[in-house]
Order: sequence, then C-alpha cells, then structure tokens
Amino acid sequence: MVTLTFYLLVILAQALAGPCNPNKADVILVYCYPKTIITKIPECPYGWEVNQLALGGICYNGIHDSGYYQFTIPDLSPKNKSYCGTQSEFKNPIYHFYNSIVSNDTSVIVKSQPVNYSFTCTYNANYLVNQAAFDQRVATIHVKNGSSGSFESQLSLNFYSNAKFSSIKEAPFIVETSEIGSDIFAGVEAKGLSDRFKVVLNNCWATPSSEYFYQIHWPLITKGCSTDNSILVHENGKTSRATFQFNAFRFRNIPKLSKVWLHCETHVCDSEKFSCPVTCDKRKQRMEQTGGVL
Repeated sequence: MVTLTFYLLVILAQALAGPCNPNKADVILVYCYPKTIITKIPECPYGWEVNQLALGGICYNGIHDSGYYQFTIPDLSPKNKSYCGTQSEFKNPIYHFYNSIVSNDTSVIVKSQPVNYSFTCTYNANYLVNQAAFDQRVATIHVKNGSSGSFESQLSLNFYSNAKFSSIKEAPFIVETSEIGSDIFAGVEAKGLSDRFKVVLNNCWATPSSEYFYQIHWPLITKGCSTDNSILVHENGKTSRATFQFNAFRFRNIPKLSKVWLHCETHVCDSEKFSCPVTCDKRKQRMEQTGGVL
C-alpha cells in the first residue's frame, strides 16, 4: 500500500515539473496582417521549451497559446528597425518579409535536436480601388491570412466636405446643374497599416459606369500628377492618405442624375526603401478654378 502511494506521488511530481512531450511535426502557422505578423509552432518542438526559442535569434517573446508557441512581430516599422531580425525585400510588385524561429541553448552540451522554423509573409503593393463619386460606396475586401497577406481591406476611397479633408461627406449626394464646376474633394486613405507605408495615387479617372475600363472616361491623375489645371493634388505619397480635388461635372449625353464613378490605381509605398512623395511639374498645378460640361 505504501509502495503504491509513493509511485503515484512520483508520477504526479513528473507531470507537474517535467517538460512537455516533444512534438516533432514540422508545422508552422503564419498570420500575415497589415501591420502585424503572428507565427505559431507546436509546443515543445523537439524537446525545446519556449524560453529556449528566439524569433530571429534575437527576441525571446514566445508565449503559450492552446498547444502552440506563439511569436509576434508587433509592427513592421518599429523605431529600432530590427523587427526581431525580420528581413524584407521588394520584388515589384510584391513585398516579402521573412524571419525564423530558432533554438538557442548556452549549455555545454545540447541533447535536443536544433530547430529552425522559417516563414515568409508577402504583400502586394498595387491596388485598384473605385468609388461612385456622387453616390459613395466603400469597397471592402477580406484580409487574407496564412502565408500571404493583403493591405487592400485597409484602403477606402472617400469624399470630403472641404479642402481640410477632416469630415467625410455623407452619401449619396447629388450635384445640381447649378453646381457644375464646384469643388469635389476626394482621397484614398489607409487605416491600420504600419507607419512605414504611404499611399500613392498613380492614376485616377472618372466614368459614368462602375466598370474600371468603360469606354467613356475622364482622366484626372496620371502618373501621380493632375492632368490639367482644374485638378489639384494636395498630398500624394507623404502619409497614409492621398488627397486631391476636382471640379464637379457631368458626362455629355448622359442623364443629369447619373452616377459618376471615380477609380484610382493605388500603390502602397514602403518609405523605408523608397522615396514615396510624388513631385510634379509646376505647370500641372492648378492656377484657377475652371469647370463645365465634359
């Protein structure tokens, strides 16, 4: 009876103090969010404890999470720019961020097999967003998780009340005949992205249809610059929002109350690798307000 009791106590002590059972499955889960990267590997891979594993061989920030060791890169553009050893490269039009979780033991002898879990997140830099200029519609696309991420769901094309771009204009709004030539304030804004990424408008154009490449169209911005003096680009490539204004108009031979759609080819620019602000010829800057029927 005494022997049995002692045996049970030994088992209980081992369960409380001993290491977890090694999981030798080569499994890694990667979640690529617009600002954050989260990686999960099985608990106790090849006999290692969480405090013996380092993100990029630098950051011992792993935590237990439902049978996994979870490591997080909280921001793609921290002030020290180390990203816990995260490396990045740009192969047009894709951004690649890659890192690894490695074992590290300072003891004289190591009895556990070394591990190196490498992972990569990729993000497309170019997006095409569109909006009904006089009947607002926010285009939202889901975030893609796994080994591939997307910034697209963070982008929205908005219209504003004035040149301060501080108040979004409620939709739908109608431009009366007497208001042809009045100012329309528009902008593409990114929310929830790392500060390193800036919004660049490459091309913007208007159509009487929601189709991007409708045969009837009016170009407003080409290669980041306004197409004529009636269009003023306020900011482009400087912050997480690019803004511009143009004169209200209507397409000839189209019903007066038809919708005017605005489309913008948008680039998410990595300011740590490139010069993102767009500079234009002064001749293209607007000198006076003009308007009328297109």
